[in-house]
Amino acid sequence: MPAYAALAVQTREYVIIMMWAGQLAGEVLNLVLKHWIKQDRPSYSAANGYGFPSSHSQYMGYFASFLMMHLYFRHRFASTGYRILDFAWRIALYAALAAWAFVVAYSRFYLRYHSMAQILWGFGIGVALGVSFYTVCELLPRQRPQSIFGLLKSCLVENPVSTWLQIRDGWDVWADGGREAEWLRWRAEWDRRQVSDKKAT
Repeated sequence: MPAYAALAVQTREYVIIMMWAGQLAGEVLNLVLKHWIKQDRPSYSAANGYGFPSSHSQYMGYFASFLMMHLYFRHRFASTGYRILDFAWRIALYAALAAWAFVVAYSRFYLRYHSMAQILWGFGIGVALGVSFYTVCELLPRQRPQSIFGLLKSCLVENPVSTWLQIRDGWDVWADGGREAEWLRWRAEWDRRQVSDKKAT
């Protein structure tokens, strides 16, 4: 959660704020499900509280699925100039995200906090939530801007409070979210200062 907050404050990006909102909704859903189903953790678990579904597994399922969808549908990676290397980099990134999610989920079983069923259900709920939330917040507004989803997104980005907070949707304007333009602006200023420092000496 602190990482989401830091990214949201630093970037003011709509997609990161929505990702954070979805994560908070997932935490609430997990709490509701645990207290509704009231399934105990395995008898060998030293942890307290209800165990179904695993919140860590749900978190990682959500995080990995939302981020992978964003990278696949919206983000343009900087090119190396070699198509095979660009493709390999993307596959490696997706594989790393999936592996990270699976390792965290499996750790809940290895550390004896949850049964495998609690982990699999948690992971599945997280993936379903991540895919659904990304579809509602990003895909549908982009594909159907005049739909209720598109109008809601416009309202969230264009209202006076969002304008005052300088919230933006960088990926709706630039394929890389504006990263390259920001880097070029930084590099121009960096080079200008280097020249200025050399003249001063």
